[in-house]
Amino acid sequence: MSQSKRRQSGEVRIGHSLNHGEQNHVSRRRGTVIQCLWRHSIKCDQDTIPNIALLGSGGGERAMLGLLGSLVQLQKCDLLDSILYLGGVSGSTWCMASLYKEPDWSTQLDAVQEKIIKRLDGPAVSWSDAWTKLEKYYNQKDNFSLTDVWAAMFVTTIKKEIDETTVSNQREYHSKDPYPIYTVIDKQCKKDKLNRDVWFGIVPHEAGYSLTGAFVDSTSFGSQFKNGSLIKKQPEMDMLYLQGLCGSALADREEISKWIWEQIPRIYKYSSQGREVLSTLVKLNICVLNKEDPTSLINDMTVLLKGKLDKHGRAMFISAKEVLYEPKHDRLKQYTLNICENFEDWFGDSATGARASWIIPKIIQLLCNWTWGTTYNFVHNMKVQDVNPSVLSEKERYYEDAGLLINSPYFPVLRKERHIDLIISFDFSAGDPMETVKKTSQMCKELKIPFPEVHVPEPVQEPTDFYLFEGKNEAPTVIHIPLFNKVNCGGCIKEWEKRYSTFQGPYSHDMIIDLIKKAGENVINNKEKLVKTIQASVEKKKAKLQ
Repeated sequence: MSQSKRRQSGEVRIGHSLNHGEQNHVSRRRGTVIQCLWRHSIKCDQDTIPNIALLGSGGGERAMLGLLGSLVQLQKCDLLDSILYLGGVSGSTWCMASLYKEPDWSTQLDAVQEKIIKRLDGPAVSWSDAWTKLEKYYNQKDNFSLTDVWAAMFVTTIKKEIDETTVSNQREYHSKDPYPIYTVIDKQCKKDKLNRDVWFGIVPHEAGYSLTGAFVDSTSFGSQFKNGSLIKKQPEMDMLYLQGLCGSALADREEISKWIWEQIPRIYKYSSQGREVLSTLVKLNICVLNKEDPTSLINDMTVLLKGKLDKHGRAMFISAKEVLYEPKHDRLKQYTLNICENFEDWFGDSATGARASWIIPKIIQLLCNWTWGTTYNFVHNMKVQDVNPSVLSEKERYYEDAGLLINSPYFPVLRKERHIDLIISFDFSAGDPMETVKKTSQMCKELKIPFPEVHVPEPVQEPTDFYLFEGKNEAPTVIHIPLFNKVNCGGCIKEWEKRYSTFQGPYSHDMIIDLIKKAGENVINNKEKLVKTIQASVEKKKAKLQ
């Protein structure tokens, strides 16, 4: 099949042009933008309207509420309508998912904010409902991974809802809102340092490799393709899963691993010996993660598995010495995997017999192999000039939180076809408050993507609330606004950072209200600078036309 026919079929689209659905949305939105700028006495026409992208970084619930507070205050300052694109990674996508459930949310943001706060203050999703959702993921699609577990077991605890809408639902009812871009990265491309291929954008109309130009309709993202043709349809991923996919870098691997291990006993569906084996196996792994002596648990496992042989006829045995003196826990990992691989043969008669009964051994296997974001590769076996051959050869790809590379969604908005003139970056990251913009500048140099030079003192202990990096020639201008800074926090930045750590349970009502207000202060304090920079972007476009 020729590439032109593939494009017509709507299956796999190869090329750098924008999807027609996005083009239409952006064209309508530009009418809203120009009216907003006129209200601020910024004179421009269709040729000189600046394309403005607003970015929200990762940072768990802190990022979710930080972005909400920033958007609410932008609306109060009558600047929200100037935004053409809204991009997010990780926790910021949690905010976006809540917003885009509401038709034309930007026109009624006070009411939408109240609705979100009310939900976050409300009851948690029950474990019964979370388990039912996890079973549904396991039973209804081919590729089950830790992302499904993380979405059903963790994201629901923060968001307090099971959001089964889809990104394609966002094609409708948002003619007056910025166009949303959700960002993840390709795990293998990150590992292989294929930085042009690594960036993966998901928008209401399609999903794909932002810089190399390979896309699939968002309703078919996750389905199985070969040579550019759909061969096996899968359910469209819902927004709960997408939030799990985007938000998988909230803590380091050990911390997340420990959290998931600790949840497993809450969802057992086994009786007697099988349950006891899994329970002890979980305790053993947590014990080792906590750097405690596993001797007694190993002795318990030896008794529980007495007489059990694996598929090769070998007895199940591991010593405390092997575990204690194996720095990477490779021996324990293999022992754990061996138990899971043989579990059905040993205890199948005592389980319920339903396919869902084997979720727990599967989760344990995924934990040992650290398998996130397993998805059928829609460019499998295709020939695409700009995509690395290693990407094309694999049947599956693995996607994860973009924060594991750069904790802000710069690269999808930097697609040259989007012609972005000004980027307003709200940064809710932990650690170095300038890291995202510095890393982006460096990677842009390597990839020859226009981006302003970023020169800041090293390290920035107490950031200010407004950094301006002016773009020359084709490079966009970048405004960078750290959440906690010496303007809105005074001398208490560390106290605010400590109160709002990235990986913690749901925030209290007071924490929610205080953080939304604190984020909004960064807009209030910089309204004049924002307007001035937008005006400068218009003047820059006018100069190019002369």
